[in-house]
Amino acid sequence: MAAFHHRFHATSLREYDIRGIIGESLGAEDAFAIGRCFGSVVARAGGTKVAVGYDGRLSSPMLEDALVRGLMASGMAVLRVGLCPTPMLYYAAYALSTDGAVMVTGSHNPPNYNGFKSMLGKKPFFGKDILALGAMAASGDVVPEAQGSQKSVDVAADYVARMVQDYDGARGLKVVWDPGNGSGGAITEMLVKHLPGEHTVINGEIDGNFPNHHPDPTVLKNLEQIIAKVAELGADLGIAFDGDADRIGVVDGEGHMLFGDQLLVVLARDVLKSHPGATIIADVKASQVLFDEVAKAGGVPLMWKTGHSLVKQKMAETGSPLAGEMSGHTFFADKWYGFDDAPYSAVRLLGILGRTSESLADMRRALPQVLNTPELRFNCAEERKFEVVREVQARLATEGAEVQAVDGVRVLTEDGWWLLRASNTQAVLVARAEASTEAGLERLKASLAAQIIASGLEVPDFSGENAGH
Repeated sequence: MAAFHHRFHATSLREYDIRGIIGESLGAEDAFAIGRCFGSVVARAGGTKVAVGYDGRLSSPMLEDALVRGLMASGMAVLRVGLCPTPMLYYAAYALSTDGAVMVTGSHNPPNYNGFKSMLGKKPFFGKDILALGAMAASGDVVPEAQGSQKSVDVAADYVARMVQDYDGARGLKVVWDPGNGSGGAITEMLVKHLPGEHTVINGEIDGNFPNHHPDPTVLKNLEQIIAKVAELGADLGIAFDGDADRIGVVDGEGHMLFGDQLLVVLARDVLKSHPGATIIADVKASQVLFDEVAKAGGVPLMWKTGHSLVKQKMAETGSPLAGEMSGHTFFADKWYGFDDAPYSAVRLLGILGRTSESLADMRRALPQVLNTPELRFNCAEERKFEVVREVQARLATEGAEVQAVDGVRVLTEDGWWLLRASNTQAVLVARAEASTEAGLERLKASLAAQIIASGLEVPDFSGENAGH
């Protein structure tokens, strides 16, 4: 057979995953090459067994088939988990003791996108690892062709049973669930049968066209259906997932969305009861309220870089039992495995609410109220975005500003804070500001705008959902 060589599209190898547009920058040949190269990485690390799953997108079965062929050509024994949410594949990697895992998923991107998330052993496979796959494919640096094997495995019942094992509520609740027609639909239907209370699932049918709304549960527009259903049924709360169910969105009984950092406050207070003094990690976009509340509850708050792979790595380093991101990725290492898992996070949240007479709406209202901009994303050339952040950091240093430089620049003032960071996945800069007063928020926005202008860029539109939270 001819020697293996492949070139990936320039935009497909990203910081946290591999992704692209089907028929434009991603296809079956790419999937085969990923299998061939990733299988070679596993083989060279002494591994033989890789779990593979795929989401509900129309292109996913085709990509999964090519991926499996590539892995087998590298001698791998492939365990095909089938159509599943991403966290169920991660669970399979632990439960079946595999040497690696690859999930075919477009996550919360539009229907014509797709991609791959991987783990090597029990660790996330990202950054330089992903770039190395590109170099391997281009040079043909793979293990000699071999004859692997494949078999289908069904871990759904085990996954649900393992989640339910950690449910610790004393009473059932009335809950609306919205998997958003994503790959978490079937698991949600299975899960609710094992939980006390009254459960209604909407958009549970897995449909890669996403006919009801875009599957991103951190955008208010995508929660309109679940908010209406919670009101109609008088439910205690609503729980929504993204397209591959590794991100969660939550709505309280009054129809208010809880931001990722607000949800983390609720979860952290509970985890800290059994892990006093533990480190709780959140990304740089999180509210100061979160960090203050974690400290108040006896935890050690740690602000870290945005990105699910980076957070997982930091959790392992610090022994943190819980972490979360504004984007809705929530990671439990307390009783669980340390990966981002929306259905499991939902089980833990229902346990907390099932042990108290306080409602989720009560908890949200009791949090210190602040004003903030939505997450502002604005275009900036790929080769310029990190340079802009460096320029801003240099100017702030000469001004003597108080800056946290964990990921971009987060500037602290008497009014609150503003953030500017470069996205690791797109040619954009991300900004956010938070203050305790309207006047303070305006001053922060003006300060941020001045820095953006000083680097020769246009100021983004700060208007929109300046909702307090």
